[in-house]
Amino acid sequence: EEEPQPGPSTATPKPRRRRQTSMPAPPAVTPKRPRSRASSVSGGGQEEDRWCGREEMDQTPDLLKFNPARTPGPTVDTTTSWSPLTLFQLFFSASVVRTIIDNTNANAAKRLQAGKKYVWRPLMMPDFYTFMAIIIFSGLVSVHHRADYWKKKWPYNFSFPSDNMTRDRFEAILWSLHLSNPADDEDNERNKNTAAYDRLFKIKPLYTEIVTACQAHFQPYRNISIDERMVASKARISMKMYMKDKPTKWGYKLFVLADSKTGYTWNFFVYTGKSSSITGHGLSYSSVMDLLPRGVLGDGYTLYVDNFYTSPALFQDLRRKNFGSCGTIRTNRVGFPKTDKNDLPKKSERGDLRWIRKDGLLFVKWMDTHEVTMCSSVHGAFSGQTVSRSVKEAGVWRKKAVPAPDAVIDYNQHMGGVDLSDAMISYYSVSHKTTEWYKTFFYHFLDIAVVNSFILYKELCKTRNEPKQMTHKEFRENLAAEMLEFAKGSAPLPSPRVTCMPMFYGGDATKTRKYCKRCSQTGNLRVKTPVHCRKCQVALCFTPQRNCFQLWHDCHQDYDNATCNY
Repeated sequence: EEEPQPGPSTATPKPRRRRQTSMPAPPAVTPKRPRSRASSVSGGGQEEDRWCGREEMDQTPDLLKFNPARTPGPTVDTTTSWSPLTLFQLFFSASVVRTIIDNTNANAAKRLQAGKKYVWRPLMMPDFYTFMAIIIFSGLVSVHHRADYWKKKWPYNFSFPSDNMTRDRFEAILWSLHLSNPADDEDNERNKNTAAYDRLFKIKPLYTEIVTACQAHFQPYRNISIDERMVASKARISMKMYMKDKPTKWGYKLFVLADSKTGYTWNFFVYTGKSSSITGHGLSYSSVMDLLPRGVLGDGYTLYVDNFYTSPALFQDLRRKNFGSCGTIRTNRVGFPKTDKNDLPKKSERGDLRWIRKDGLLFVKWMDTHEVTMCSSVHGAFSGQTVSRSVKEAGVWRKKAVPAPDAVIDYNQHMGGVDLSDAMISYYSVSHKTTEWYKTFFYHFLDIAVVNSFILYKELCKTRNEPKQMTHKEFRENLAAEMLEFAKGSAPLPSPRVTCMPMFYGGDATKTRKYCKRCSQTGNLRVKTPVHCRKCQVALCFTPQRNCFQLWHDCHQDYDNATCNY
């Protein structure tokens, strides 16, 4: 797919003047009152090929009927008492967690079979919740190296996480963490370089569930926005992108639809690279259409986008689907008015504007510190609104009210939904450096779940008129604490600590005998003993003449920390 040619974001160059050969002659008598520029929204009205000034009147299009699929706001039971953990579990459900645990255990078994040397015991629900609590804690308390969290010397003498999980156990879980089934991964890899190959297969189990949960538990308000989001990574993988205009320049690109009012991430997809588009309009068009599932979302929404997405073809098709739209536009877009008659002068004063209505769309040029070009299917040209700007007059800076088009004012107010979500994620992001690309997405999906949970919490507090609310930081602190309590509550009762101790086999000690493990290793294959180690479950001689029990354990110095693999 070909992306749009780069153009100005807000500042646009003035089109070169061309001689007009087909324009009608000017009237003999100049009218005394401003000329009306009203035209039908569908583009059926008569339109002049000229830019109009601020004093000329425009007809605002009829307001779209707002018909959301559900009542805007949280879709959960507002009468229920929701804690940070129960809100988080809407996104990381029990089935999702169980899938991750099973696939992590399967991956650990595969790694051990391949010869990896590390201690592993099966991952259970309590351990996984403790693991996630430590990850959230790492977003609140930052250190240079992950190992510093377990140091006992000042200034790293944290009581948490070392009191709840050893460093080796945490690292073992992190090394083995896997979202998809390893056996299915191999089947997918065999399809590489074919149409059946899925580049996102390793994140699909969590990816699809998070997207579904984001849409299920919140209904956006009337204004929504779409923008790109970069997930930082420098991994050597073809999905990694470079975007020079983004704060995060290297990483994975996501296209995100967010609620403009709250910043709630409602829908998103991961961009995997160029592919053939069935629409024939390119990435900027298809990405918007893919993020607007009309059956799940409803219609009547007003969408705000930047100049990467804005095109007359997109806005007209959205209007036919009962979606309004507004955004900055590049002047080299197909369908942008090319006339320069009565165009905005190059050295205009701040607040000057020109507008033209063409094919049911409003195009506006407005002078701020530089020229701003807008396109809208829902706004009138100018209704007298102003914006406050700092202006230097006679060597003194002062605030001044500058006339501004309605489209500019609403765009500045509603375009920042994705930016708001990105900001909340970045404040306490749990992301860590990793060489595995799918673990980067695990961290990001965890961030999305926490931020969306916090937004749901705030919206629920508003419906109950609760005056005191937790801050984002306090919400994360309480979430980590509740995860630990949940882990302790779901853990089985602790069994007595088993140590290495010689024990007789049950029954008649003279008849219940097994071959001594150490004697067998030294070549004496016929020595039997009734004694075994109760922890290691290894048969060993234990007599005044032959103490294989002591000799065998002396050769395995780590026997007190792990079960002997014999």
